Amino acid sequence: MIRFERVTKRYPGSMTALADLTVAIEKGELIVLTGHSGAGKSTLLKLIPAMERPTSGSIVVSGQDIARIKRRAVPYLRRKLGLIFQDQKLLFDRPVIDNVMLPLHITGYPSKDAPRRARAALDKVGLLDREKAMPITLSGGEQQRLAIARAIVNRPAILIADEPTAHLDLDYAKDIAELFRSFNQVGVTVIIATHDDAVFGPLASRVLHLAHGRLAAP
Repeated sequence: MIRFERVTKRYPGSMTALADLTVAIEKGELIVLTGHSGAGKSTLLKLIPAMERPTSGSIVVSGQDIARIKRRAVPYLRRKLGLIFQDQKLLFDRPVIDNVMLPLHITGYPSKDAPRRARAALDKVGLLDREKAMPITLSGGEQQRLAIARAIVNRPAILIADEPTAHLDLDYAKDIAELFRSFNQVGVTVIIATHDDAVFGPLASRVLHLAHGRLAAP
C-alpha cells in the first residue's frame, strides 16, 4: 500500500530529515513510528499525502508515485487519507459539526447527506452530544477527538496521525489509542508518530524506530 524506496529528504540549509530510507507498509497494518525529536517522523508522515516532496527516491501510495504526482491530482490522493497533525487547524468560528463536514464539502459529498455522515463520525469519537458546541469550549482531549472525527468522516483507507496524544493525560491518551485500534480492526491502515510508544506500542503490528532520518533498532 505504501512503499518508500531509498527516500532522502533535505530541507534548505542542508538539513537532512530522511536519509536513504526504504520501508513498506502493508494494507491493514497499525504502524507506530518512534524516535527522538528531529528523527524524521513528521517528515515521513508529510511525504505520504504530498505535503512534502522527496529530494530523491520514490514513494508509492496506493499505486501513485508521490514524487511524480501532479499538483492538481493531490486532492484526489488525499481523499483516501485521514490526516491528524499537531496543528489541528480547527475552525473556531464554526460549530463542531461544521468542522467535521468541511472535508465532505471539499470532496463534493452531497450536502443533504453531509450532516448524517458527520454525526456518525462524531458518534464514533464520543462527541455527538457536542455537535452544536464551538470548538473553543471543548477540552484539549475533546478538540483532539474532534480533529479525529474530521479525519475519518470521509472513511479513509489510511489514517495518519502525528503525536495524536501530545499534551493529553494518560486517560485521554488511552481513549484515543482505543479509537485508533477500532479503526484498524475494520481494515483501516493506521500510521502513528509518537515520542512515547507506551500507549500505542502494544497495539501495533510493528514499531518502526527512526534515528537521524534512518531506520534503527529500538
